Amino acid sequence: VQLVESGGGLVQAGGSLRLSCAASGSTFSINAMGWYRQAPGNQRVMVAVITSDGGSTAYGDSVEGRFTISRDNAKNTIDLQMNSLKPEDTAVYYCNADYGSGETRKSSWGRGTRVTVSS
Repeated sequence: VQLVESGGGLVQAGGSLRLSCAASGSTFSINAMGWYRQAPGNQRVMVAVITSDGGSTAYGDSVEGRFTISRDNAKNTIDLQMNSLKPEDTAVYYCNADYGSGETRKSSWGRGTRVTVSS
């Protein structure tokens, strides 16, 4: 499974951005997908995750109520709508897909898209 993110950029605090992630390859085997972010000097942390059918989501505490993850299995994409952005949201955002099952279960990462929020 290959993942490609898009939609990052520079935005002022209080603004919005929408990130997209397109999956290709063995997309039929994808389970949960999600967004993670890594700020300079920090570890990569979970932002939002969504189940295979899109029926359940979870968010990091710092983005709850501001970000929304969605999934379109027909297009093999997930999006992250980010509203009320804060300077502390500045990071490289990575798309992740969990795929396969049992002993063949693996995780795939995109190359990331940079989001910069100016104050």
